Amino acid sequence: MSGPLRLALVGHTNVGKTSLLRTLTRDVDFGEVSHRPSTTRHVEGARLSVDGEALLELYDTPGLEDAIALRDYLEQLERPGERLDAATLLDRFLDSVEARQRFEQEAKVIRQLRASDAGLYVIDAREPVLAKYRDELAVLAGCGRPLVPVLNFVAADGHRADDWRATLARLGLHALVRFDSVAPPADGEARLYESLATLLESGRPALQRLIADHAEQARRRHQQGVRLIAELLVDAAAARRSVAPGEAEVSNATADLRDALRSREQRCVEELLRLFGFRPGDAHASDLPLLDGRWGDDLFNPETLRLLGIRLGGGVAAGAAAGVGLDLLAGGLTLGAATVLGALAGGLAQTGGHYGRRLFGKLRGGRELSIDDAVLRLLALRQRQLLAALETRGHAAQGAIEVAAPDEQRWREGKLPAAVQVARAHPEWSALNPRPRLQADDRQTRIDEIAAALDAEA
Repeated sequence: MSGPLRLALVGHTNVGKTSLLRTLTRDVDFGEVSHRPSTTRHVEGARLSVDGEALLELYDTPGLEDAIALRDYLEQLERPGERLDAATLLDRFLDSVEARQRFEQEAKVIRQLRASDAGLYVIDAREPVLAKYRDELAVLAGCGRPLVPVLNFVAADGHRADDWRATLARLGLHALVRFDSVAPPADGEARLYESLATLLESGRPALQRLIADHAEQARRRHQQGVRLIAELLVDAAAARRSVAPGEAEVSNATADLRDALRSREQRCVEELLRLFGFRPGDAHASDLPLLDGRWGDDLFNPETLRLLGIRLGGGVAAGAAAGVGLDLLAGGLTLGAATVLGALAGGLAQTGGHYGRRLFGKLRGGRELSIDDAVLRLLALRQRQLLAALETRGHAAQGAIEVAAPDEQRWREGKLPAAVQVARAHPEWSALNPRPRLQADDRQTRIDEIAAALDAEA
């Protein structure tokens, strides 16, 4: 076929036509969604393209408001002795004064459907099957275009999808689709376009391209989403605050690190919302239920020792004597910890730099705050929950997404990717620290590893 496939969204007023179109176009700002009847008063259009080629034009139409009266009026247009078909009666109706006055809304719908290749008849599956809906279908059938019924709001409790399915089958409409515009199924668009393809063979190639493109775009959004979460985890794991001795200093530094982490998590939330085409206010990162201080333990993890060039074994024993003296400077460290410090101090003349300053700061009684593993687990779980929610959220949804904290036992016991522990030894990788090196190759590699681990767990 030449040109894009044209599709009209038709149905009773306030059944979710604009909502469905928002979800199909991934555009939260298309049209106006409201519980008020007759929100859409004129025909609006949108276009779906792949690689710059327009494949599908979607037209949102006003709601049918009085199909029962319109059907009665159509019967009156047939003069005595005439046996007109439905299409001819609609022609006569569109030329009448009533099409510009009493039935202006219905006339707009009929004109658009007749100018389209097919129609989606949108149904609020929560509503009972009433006579007015049967009359709507009878009027629309006269347009001579294929109709695919779409059962909307089937995720709501108490829907009547089975009643609608039985009624539509009696009317000869079997190619219906369940598609909730607020919480669409993962394969909802694919099934919708497949149903259209069975009725419009000439449009099958374009619809198949849309199906393939939709799947590819969903895959890319997911990959980018887990990478955004991985970047958050690296920033959090590598975050540091050096604190001078004193309870007030520790308290202030802890509050500063907590606020920085909350802000960073909110930025991740907003990046995920933007990635999926939602508004910034559609979700918020609530306050973290826990942020523990870690007092310098990470200075002695294997990755830090490797970076310092310290060889465990003989070097530790050789530094034991120095360790005894450093025990006094460290202000209460165990002899074992002080011994390790002594061994490390022996190599500071050669290593110096960033890690040397960190160790000397500890020897003077200072503390170094970092973010506890439990909080990192919580961050990972919450953001993965948000990602999953966005992947199943329709763009017609009106309420904010609640990013709730997972149950305590699960997030305390969850396993972190190994690359997160590596990031702990690299403060220069964190955007929460001064002068970060965010484009470092090693940082990017660890982010990729964490993203792959998160994806595998999901």
